[in-house]
Amino acid sequence: MPSVLWLHGGACSGNTMSFLNADEPNVVDLVTGFGLDLLWHPSLAAESGADARKLLRACARGETPVDVLVFEGSVIEGPEGTGRYDMFADRPMKDWLIDLAGTAQTVVAIGDCACWGGIAATAPNPTASTGLQFHKRERGGFLGAEFRSRGGLPVINIPGCPAHPDWITQILVALATGRAADIDLDELQRPRTFFTTFTHTGCTRTEFFEYKQSTTTFGEGTRTGCLFYDLGCRGPMTHSPCNRILWNGQSSKTRAGVPCIGCTEPEFPFFDLEPGTVFRTRKAVGVIPREVPEGTRHLTYLAQSAIAKIAAPDWSKKDTFVV
Repeated sequence: MPSVLWLHGGACSGNTMSFLNADEPNVVDLVTGFGLDLLWHPSLAAESGADARKLLRACARGETPVDVLVFEGSVIEGPEGTGRYDMFADRPMKDWLIDLAGTAQTVVAIGDCACWGGIAATAPNPTASTGLQFHKRERGGFLGAEFRSRGGLPVINIPGCPAHPDWITQILVALATGRAADIDLDELQRPRTFFTTFTHTGCTRTEFFEYKQSTTTFGEGTRTGCLFYDLGCRGPMTHSPCNRILWNGQSSKTRAGVPCIGCTEPEFPFFDLEPGTVFRTRKAVGVIPREVPEGTRHLTYLAQSAIAKIAAPDWSKKDTFVV
């Protein structure tokens, strides 16, 4: 029976809550159908206090095997390398991580903070926060670039703020059923099955994007206009399946009329949270977006935009809402 130990640091619990909302498969299926032994989880564990400390110590010494160590939240190394800004079970969380990562068969980072440091690692980073094996896009992080688990794998990164629950449970199923070798990772150690395509893939506003018809209004659902050109949508540059594997099985940010904020990429939060940059597209000479879809050059994008606007049919400029 594969065992899973789930810890959270950096005061983060959003991914814990997301995990509990999984549907394909759900948490009950993980335990009853796939035989996961959930050793400890912040919301589901029966052990607390002295009992939890006893369990963690047994795991850290290798007396209780840990097949999958799941960690969410940033790794806090402050102040001055002590890690005492984040205490857990009488020890700095970072000290638990050193011991547990050394005994675990596989290590999985859940959420943006655990993967690359996230918002907590944004300058000036007073808590000295970082990700498990990356600091933003730089390989290394807390465990170091050369870290490999006992199973021979680097940290498996499942980013997002939070990560989609089904991304989490489907990876856990693969690990539980002995298919770790089938998890193909990209250069940022994200599973390619989820992070090869873009948030833009499957977006219901794609036709507006193709004809360069923009909206300047939030919350219009799929009614009219693309959110990229004016409202800062990062869908064309963000690797995620948010419009393929829908949230709650039915929606996504862009389908609800809200721009994608790129939370699965190491640079999140973009522009270091400079005021006025989250929902506004930065442009060169007031016309060309400073960041264009991946693989596109600025001059190519400008030429394509000009042609697309000329060719845009009347329907692409109108409200397309249908009951």
